[in-house]
Amino acid sequence: MTAPVFVVEHFDAGGGGRYVLDGPEGRHAVSVKRLRAGEDVILTDGAGRWADCVVLGTEGKDRLILQLDSVSEEPAEQPRVTVVQALPKGDRGELAVETMTEVGVDAIVPWAAARCITQWKGDRGVKALGKWRATAREAGKQSRRVRFPEVAEAATTKQVAALLAGADFAAVLHESGDEPLATAELPSTGDIVLAVGPEGGVAPEELALFEEAGARAYRLGRSVLRTSTAGTAAAAVLLARTGRWS
Repeated sequence: MTAPVFVVEHFDAGGGGRYVLDGPEGRHAVSVKRLRAGEDVILTDGAGRWADCVVLGTEGKDRLILQLDSVSEEPAEQPRVTVVQALPKGDRGELAVETMTEVGVDAIVPWAAARCITQWKGDRGVKALGKWRATAREAGKQSRRVRFPEVAEAATTKQVAALLAGADFAAVLHESGDEPLATAELPSTGDIVLAVGPEGGVAPEELALFEEAGARAYRLGRSVLRTSTAGTAAAAVLLARTGRWS
């Protein structure tokens, strides 16, 4: 099993590479994970910088003392995969973010589609976005990533169309697609953007706008997936076919 991951804002170590992990992350490491001297730990800023450390000991209930010798940089993977996720009902949004993070998606864009029952407005929208971002952070740690996915502000349909227009490969999951995503010709570099509609489906006017932007409709298979799982399944197909899972 790989070493547990903890998020830090800096990698400044004292003399001899002694680093103190404190605060909520330190408390989790000491009181929940109960890490002890000699165990391995990975520190990351969630943006690609990381350090492989060894536990030297603990102080109290919330300070983990580490040996940190060097910091590395993990380059962004190619092609970059962005999933535009229509807002699901209830807590299914967090489920979608969690599983897409685990499979390796690079960016997630919440989409206020026409047929979304859930609407992010005012304080409710701010709170919901915060939950998505917190979920991406925790899922990134759990899946041992050192580069967490970016979770953007909620986008309108016009903003999604602009995002699709600028992609090297743009797709929308829809039953009208005459080609399975598993056979689509994909770029080896650049940006892949995939739009996933809500439970009620992508509205005809949205589909037309996306097609004008250069996005083709693709299908996954014979079964119908929930919006909260479709993005993860499609991302897995893309990541396998581009070689990122090789």
